[in-house]
Order: sequence, then C-alpha cells, then structure tokens
Amino acid sequence: MSDPQRPSLADQVYDQLLTQIVEEQYPLHSRLPPEQALAQSCGVSRPVLRTALARLRDDGIVASRRGSGNYVARRPDRQVMSFVPLGSITDIQRCYEFRIDIEGAAAAWAARRRDEADLAALEAAFQRMDQTYQEQALGVDADQMLHLAIARATKNPFFQTVLESLAQQIGFGMKLSRSLTLLASPNRQALVQGEHRAVIDAIVRQDPDAAAQAMRAHITAARDRMFVGEG
Repeated sequence: MSDPQRPSLADQVYDQLLTQIVEEQYPLHSRLPPEQALAQSCGVSRPVLRTALARLRDDGIVASRRGSGNYVARRPDRQVMSFVPLGSITDIQRCYEFRIDIEGAAAAWAARRRDEADLAALEAAFQRMDQTYQEQALGVDADQMLHLAIARATKNPFFQTVLESLAQQIGFGMKLSRSLTLLASPNRQALVQGEHRAVIDAIVRQDPDAAAQAMRAHITAARDRMFVGEG
C-alpha cells in the first residue's frame, strides 16, 4: 500500500523548480530551459513536468509565452522560505484567494449593517494592532480579531463561522505576512496599517463598494508581499 503522505512526482518537481527559482538558479524574468531538457534534468517524463509547470503558472511564479517558452514571473521572497515549507506555498495562495472574495463581501455587508458597538470593536482591534507593531510583536491575534470583528458586523453568522472554521489556515498566512512586515522597514508597517484603516473608514462611512474594494486590495497586497517581481 502506498504512503498517502508521500508527495507525487509532480509535487517533487514543483518543489525542485521552486527551490531553484528562490535560489536564483533561474533569476527573475529569465527563461526556463526547454521542456525536454528540463524533464531530463529533473529525471521525469514530460507529462509530469508539465503538471509541475502548470502549478507554477497557477501560482503566478512562471508565465508562458507562446512560441517562446516558460519564464520566471516572480519568486517567493527568500525570507518566506525561512517561515514555511515549500509545499505550503500553493495552499497559502489558495487561502488568500478565498479570503479576497469572502472577506471582500463581508466588508461590504459590514458597511451596510454595522452599529456603534461594531465600530468600537473595530477601533479597539486596530489600536491593538498598532500597539503590537510598536512592541515589535507578531500580533496575529490582533489581526484576526479585526477581521472577525468585520465578519460579526455583517450580522450574518455564516461569515463569522467560515472565518472561525479556517482560523488555523488564515492565522498561518497572517503569521507569514506579519513576520515579513516586521523584518521590513517601518514604512511597511505603516502601509499595512493604512490598508486596515481604509477598510475601517469605508465601513464607518457605510460605503459598501469602498469597503469591499479596500478589503480585497489589502488581502491581495498581503499575498503579493510574499513575492518579488510581478505576477
């Protein structure tokens, strides 16, 4: 009986190519070798290689150009690899994709339905996040508290239930994002807090479209800060 935990050949090739991209064996914007040569160097068939390349394209790391081949579009920040295993890059991105849509919608409903108690909860969470940055603390709990406060402000328990059920996965992504922010310049911290402020301000103004747009922009930016280069 095969080991269900053992990565597939395509997964192994994905990890191998991603490692080579992170280590800049294939630098940003460089062209990867032709598929036949790449399959040979990885010791796999071309169908297996193509599966790995398709996953790299889905993750925005590789882009194909008709008649020209595959190019490195962006790469994970080197610091990312000190926090997460290679195989989790895709899962983190998929979680962010899901959050962009779900939490964008939640922010819009929160803008329509928030009350004074909700606004107080949002402000308290925001101030707590400010404090964690001043203390150079990770602050994942404060970050999750803010996003959950927005979900509660929708007055729709399904938003809160979804975020709570995914708390571990969302927290993992937040831990990575906030760890990178703490390692960056103070300007990065101000930028992130500015994104949160934009969401809260739109909810305060009861502007659903602006709230959704600000939340989607924030989560997209958090995802993209894991990478160097453009997707």
